[in-house]
Amino acid sequence: MEKKQHNAGLWVSVLYFAQGLPYTVVNLMSVIFLKGMGTSNELIGLTSLLSFPWVLKGLWGPVVDLYSTKRKWILTTEIICAFLFAFLAFGVLTPQAIIISLIIFTAIAFVSATHDIAIDGFYLNTLNKDQQALFVGVRNTAYRGAVIAGSGILVFFAGKLAEEHLVTGNGGDTKIYQDIPLSLFGASFNVSALQYGWATAFGICAIMFVLIYLFQRWYLPYPRNYAQESDAPQQTTSFIEAFTTYFQQDKIGWIVAYVLIFRLGDALTFKMAPPFLMDKVEKGGLAVSTSEMGLLSGTLGVMFLLIGGLLGGYLIAKQGLKKWMWPTAILQNSTNVLYWLLAINQPGIQWAYVVNSIEQFTYGLGVAAYTVFLMRTVRPEYEASHYAITTAFMAAGVLIPGVFSGYLQANLGYQNYFLMSALAVIPGMLTIFFLPLEDEPKLASMPRPGLDDPD
Repeated sequence: MEKKQHNAGLWVSVLYFAQGLPYTVVNLMSVIFLKGMGTSNELIGLTSLLSFPWVLKGLWGPVVDLYSTKRKWILTTEIICAFLFAFLAFGVLTPQAIIISLIIFTAIAFVSATHDIAIDGFYLNTLNKDQQALFVGVRNTAYRGAVIAGSGILVFFAGKLAEEHLVTGNGGDTKIYQDIPLSLFGASFNVSALQYGWATAFGICAIMFVLIYLFQRWYLPYPRNYAQESDAPQQTTSFIEAFTTYFQQDKIGWIVAYVLIFRLGDALTFKMAPPFLMDKVEKGGLAVSTSEMGLLSGTLGVMFLLIGGLLGGYLIAKQGLKKWMWPTAILQNSTNVLYWLLAINQPGIQWAYVVNSIEQFTYGLGVAAYTVFLMRTVRPEYEASHYAITTAFMAAGVLIPGVFSGYLQANLGYQNYFLMSALAVIPGMLTIFFLPLEDEPKLASMPRPGLDDPD
C-alpha cells in the first residue's frame, strides 16, 4: 500500500518526541510530583521499578512483529497513552492521588515500552540504511525535546500554577498551598493548588498525545514492506542464536560487569538528586521549588547534557575510544563529589544550578564513551539483538541501585548518602582495566548521546 512521499524528518521528529514524553513522565516528572506531594524517599526509590517494562520489553517484541503492523501498533498505543494521561490528570485530583498515580504510571510504562518497540521497528522498516543514519540527529533532538517539554516546561508550569495559591501559615514560619474549589461532573470539591497544577500538566500531556495521534494517523507513511512486515519464527530463532553468540565474546564476564556496575554511583545520585534539591533545609535539602526544578533539571540540565554528548562523540570519533575512555570516566564520576559538597554546605540555589550543569555536561561526555563501547559489544550479523541484550544489562544496572536508593538515603542522610555514591564509582572504573579496548573497529552506526542512555 503506497502513499505520497512525506517529509521523513517531520514524522521522525514527531515519532521520537512521542517516544520520549511518556518515559519522561514516568521516570522524571513522577519523582518531582511525588516529592512535592510529600512522598517518602523510600517510596520514591522504589519507583525505579517503573522502569522494568523498558528493561523487559524485548520479551514481548515478537508479539508486536507477529500481530498487525508497526503503524497500527503506534497508533493504538498512542491513543491508549492519551487516555491514560487523561486518567492521570483526574486521578491526581483525588484524595488517593499517590496510589492512583502509581497505578497509572505503571500502565503508561507498559504501553510506552510497547510503543517504543513499534516505533523502532517502523523506523527500520520504512527508511533505508543511509536514511537511518541521516536521521539519527533528528531522533536525538526530538527525544530530548520531549524531555525538555516534560521535566522542564510542564514541571515549571505545574509549579508556577500552584505557587499562585501559596500562602504563609503557622505564624509566618511555613508556606502552604491553598485549596482550590472545583466542580466536575456535577460534584463540587476542593483540591490543593499543587494537585491542581499537576493535573493541568498531565492534562496537557493527554491533549498533546491526542494531537500526535491525529497527526500520525494522517501523515505517517506506510512502510515499503507493509504487507509482509513480520517473520516471527525466524526472529525467535535469530534471537536464540544472538543470545548464545553474545556470551561467547572474549572477556564477556568483564564486559557484563562493566555494563552492570560502571554507573552504580551515577544511578544512586540520579534517583535522590531531585528529592535532595526539593527537601526542606532542616531535612538536609536545598528547598528548591517545583517550578525551579523545571528550569534546573529539564531545561539547563538537558542543554548541558546535549553539549557534553556532542563533544564526547566528536572527540571519540576523531581520536578513538581507547584515548578517551579513562578521561571521560573520571570526569563523569568525579561530579558525584559535588553533590556531597552541596549536602555538606547547603548553599543557595545558584550553586545547585552550577553543580547540576557541570554534572549533566560531564555525564554527556561519559555516556558518549559508554555508549560507543556498548556498540562495540555487538557482532554485525546480530547488531540489533546484541545491542538489546547489552542495553538490558545497562538498564538493570541503573534500576537495581535506584530501588534501594530511598532506603539508603533515609538511613544515611544526604551527606553520607552522596559520599557513598561518590565512592560507589570505584568498582566500575576498575573494570575498565580488563576491557578489550585494543582494537578500534568501525561502528556499524554512530551512538546517540542522550537517546541510547536510559535517563
